[in-house]
Amino acid sequence: MKRLLLLFVICILAFSCARVGSPVGGPKDSLAPKFLSSNIDTTRVNVKRDIRELRLDFDEYISLKDINKNLIISPPIKNIKRILPSNIANKFILIQWEDTLQANTTYNFNFGNAITDNNEGNILRYFNFAFSTGEKLDDLYVSGEISDATTIKKKTGTNENKQVVGLYQVKDTINYKQKPYYITKVDDDGYYELNYLSPGKYKIIAFDDENGNSVYDPGKEKIGFQKDPIDIEKSISGLNLKIYPSRKPLKYQEMKEVPGGILMTFEGNPDEVKVLSVNEKLQDIRVTHRPKSDSVRIWFDAEKSGVGQTVTENLKFSYDNGVKQDTVSVFYKYNKKNVMDVENDNPGGGSLAPNSDFKIRSTYIIDKINPEKWVLKSDSLTTQEFTAEISPTNPYQILVHSDFVSGKKYQLTIPKETVSSFYAKNFQSKRFDFEVDKVENFGKLEFILTNAPTTNYWFQLLDASEKVVYSKYTKGDKIKFDILKPEEYIVRILVDNNENKYWDEADFTTETFAEDSYIYYKKAIIRALWDTREEWDLKDTRTLDNPKGTVPAPAQAPILPSEEIQKETVKKEVNKELKSDNAVLTPVK
Repeated sequence: MKRLLLLFVICILAFSCARVGSPVGGPKDSLAPKFLSSNIDTTRVNVKRDIRELRLDFDEYISLKDINKNLIISPPIKNIKRILPSNIANKFILIQWEDTLQANTTYNFNFGNAITDNNEGNILRYFNFAFSTGEKLDDLYVSGEISDATTIKKKTGTNENKQVVGLYQVKDTINYKQKPYYITKVDDDGYYELNYLSPGKYKIIAFDDENGNSVYDPGKEKIGFQKDPIDIEKSISGLNLKIYPSRKPLKYQEMKEVPGGILMTFEGNPDEVKVLSVNEKLQDIRVTHRPKSDSVRIWFDAEKSGVGQTVTENLKFSYDNGVKQDTVSVFYKYNKKNVMDVENDNPGGGSLAPNSDFKIRSTYIIDKINPEKWVLKSDSLTTQEFTAEISPTNPYQILVHSDFVSGKKYQLTIPKETVSSFYAKNFQSKRFDFEVDKVENFGKLEFILTNAPTTNYWFQLLDASEKVVYSKYTKGDKIKFDILKPEEYIVRILVDNNENKYWDEADFTTETFAEDSYIYYKKAIIRALWDTREEWDLKDTRTLDNPKGTVPAPAQAPILPSEEIQKETVKKEVNKELKSDNAVLTPVK
């Protein structure tokens, strides 16, 4: 009996021990790190100009995420020597520099979303710390919204918002190749706030800081700006800007061998380029360039001129692009495979949309065609009349017109040497087989515009990959497409304000705004046999990402604050309250 009792006690003890060892867990930490103190006096004024570091202490171990991209110091301190923590978590941030600080200046350290706790990754969002070398902290601010006028959808996930807003002090000369005097990041909602500003006149710009250097790079980053300086004597809210693609500075890029000759390329889309051959053997050339194109084609007969036939030769050409004159060279070897050929250029390949021209593409620019030698047959039997012309908008394309009938099959034969370029002809005969699709497989679309552009514009339909599928260069308040493939299309308008038949980007160096652009706030859904009709007021600020945005009010209707203005007002009030704290936290979300 005693043995049984002893065995029972041992089992109970063993079971109890096992239960003691089991983890019970606990609530997950969801709180961001809390700022405690700094090495700078709590008043944060009259800070010595020869101070060389800033230390910020927190209540838990922290990590810094992408600190070089997130941290913005305004005005800039150039020679930052060290930022801790780097690889090992600490309960403090230490920033050291070599510069002597400016007198009577308020410095703001904006950490963005760089500060996180080391365990759970909770972010201390938009943490700011400010101090002054003068007797007071400057407390003026400028806030507003930044929107991208040409982006179809907002960046999400890993595609972070890289937009920044900066202020340059207005002086006799402003060096835009340096960082702005004040700069801040734009949050994911498009809101920005420049804090701790001193009174004065400033030039404001917003741009996509793609490379994270806090300096606007023309042609590589989108830009928005105001021509007139802003006079900051009191805080300003609601200063909104749109950013647009920017024009690249005009410069020569490269030359290379291509079918028919040489391709010379430029950045900056020159209006006109004059090219001359600086080669004794090569004097007979033709040069083609479309205004605002980045490409110049130099055509010549390499065999007749004896250029690059057996060895690679160094060919030289002079150019004048209106900004610069220079002589450049390229190593050239004639490639016998680069002969002139023609191909089917229809979007549907072997299926031709009703009421359309059959399109042919050439690898060489087309100088002349001999359609009288071509043959068009329907159902392989009946010869059919047709006309053909070189496209007035694309010198590499031929348009074939005929009374094509839906549901019928056609064969077009183009004999060799009936399509000519300057120094070449199509080297082989080609037969194109195609069938005309049925009308009932397509839909129609009509748009009625309010506040339509007064000049010509491109009305474009884009697919899901944002590729232009249909485009019309037109004018007026009505646009109609009679033959469209069933699909959901993104609708965009690019306005040709100066009517040069090219959509001009923004040019900050000459303070030239980009031409207007609009994106419809919903997709146009095309169904077979359907007539889709849409009305679009171009003053409507709704977007694909925010279809509940601001709708233009009817005439004489009471105007209510938009959701964007209400949101901005709330953010402003929250920030004004938080600025009074010694921690100087400025949440903008």
